[in-house]
Amino acid sequence: MADPFFVFGSVLIVSVISLIGILTIGINEKLFSKMLLYLVSFSAGALFGGAFLHLLPELSEKFGFGFEAGLLVLAGIILFFVIEKGIHWHHCHLVTPSKSVHSFGYMNLIGDAVHNFVDGLMIGGSYIASLELGIATTVAVILHEIPQEIGDFAVLLHSGFSRNKALLFNFISALTAFGGAIAALVLGSFIGNIAFFLLPFTAGGFIYIAGSDLIPELRKCFTFKESLIQLIFMIFGISLMLLLAFF
Repeated sequence: MADPFFVFGSVLIVSVISLIGILTIGINEKLFSKMLLYLVSFSAGALFGGAFLHLLPELSEKFGFGFEAGLLVLAGIILFFVIEKGIHWHHCHLVTPSKSVHSFGYMNLIGDAVHNFVDGLMIGGSYIASLELGIATTVAVILHEIPQEIGDFAVLLHSGFSRNKALLFNFISALTAFGGAIAALVLGSFIGNIAFFLLPFTAGGFIYIAGSDLIPELRKCFTFKESLIQLIFMIFGISLMLLLAFF
C-alpha cells in the first residue's frame, strides 16, 4: 500500500508548480520563447526516460510484459488522445464572434483541471507500485508541468485575466491532482494488482505527451544551433531519469 504522506506530498509539490508563471513576468519575449523551448526539450526527455527507464521496466519486473500489458500501454495513449481531442474541440467551439475571449480562458482551466486529475492518478498509481517509482514519476510530471504551467499562465493573461486572478485560478485548477491521487488510492484498496493497470496506462500517457505534444513543438525550430541545444536538453532529461534509476 502506498504511503499517503509521499503521495499527497508529491501532489502538493506538483500543484505548487502552477504558480511558476509569476517568475516569467518581465522576461524579454524572445528570451522567454527560447527558455520555454529548452524546458520543453528537457521535459520530453524526462517523460521518455520515465516511461522507458522506470515505468515499463517496473511493469516487466513485477508482472512481465505480454500481450495484455502492450494493450494497456496503447489504451493509455488512446485515452490521452481522446482527452486532448475533447479539450481542443471545446476550445474550437468557444472561440467564436459571439463568445468573449474570456470564455477561452475558463475553458483552458477546465482542460487543465482534467489533465491535473490524470497527473494525480498517475502519481498515486506509481506509488502503489513502489516508493522509488513514485518519486521518479513525480519528477517526470514536475518537469512536464513547468513549461505547461508557464504556457497556461500566458493563455490566461491573454484571455483577460489579471495577474493575481490567473495565478489563483491556475492553482485551484492544479488542486484536482489531489482528486486523481485519492482515486488511485481508493481503487488500489479495492482492486488487487491495480499497478498492473496503472503502470502501462501512465507509460502510455508519458509517451503520448512527449511524442505528440512536446516533440512537434521542437520541430518548429530549424536552425542547427537551436536544434542541437534542444537535443542536448532532451538528453539531459533522459540522463536525469537514468540517474534516478540508479539511485
